[in-house]
Amino acid sequence: MTEDEFDRFYAASFTKLVGHIYAMCGSMAEAQDCVQEAFVRAWDHKSKLDTANSPEAWVRTTAYRLAVSRWRRARRSFRQPDRALEMRPAAEPSPERVVLEQALAQLPEDQRRAIVLYHLCDLSVADVAAEVGAPTGTIKARLSRGRATLARLLNTDLEVRHA
Repeated sequence: MTEDEFDRFYAASFTKLVGHIYAMCGSMAEAQDCVQEAFVRAWDHKSKLDTANSPEAWVRTTAYRLAVSRWRRARRSFRQPDRALEMRPAAEPSPERVVLEQALAQLPEDQRRAIVLYHLCDLSVADVAAEVGAPTGTIKARLSRGRATLARLLNTDLEVRHA
């Protein structure tokens, strides 16, 4: 990948990838930092990145792994993150988005990641399986269980809000 191709790739993918990682980890600041760091690493490997081999998946996986590593480090230090200082999107999220984010946060990590990659990143089941390193049957099960849990959580929230 040439420098110009990389620049175009960065411009076309950065915001979308931040959204994907934000949906997985729940922190805009962490998502931006991890995606930026993943692009720095991709720059170091730009000669090996091939547009035919989905460099976006490589950056997304690298950013996700960075986010997980940061989370583990923070957890080990027993410091609670100050959620009041987290960077939030400039626009106020809609009530539906807030409810969806709260529901996603209640899913197990593997189900949430499968749901985000499949529904928000528009990856096929095979692509999700390749990205997370799991069999397609496992991904299908995670999607099914995640959807069922989301449906239950979202229907409960709707009943409570309209009661």
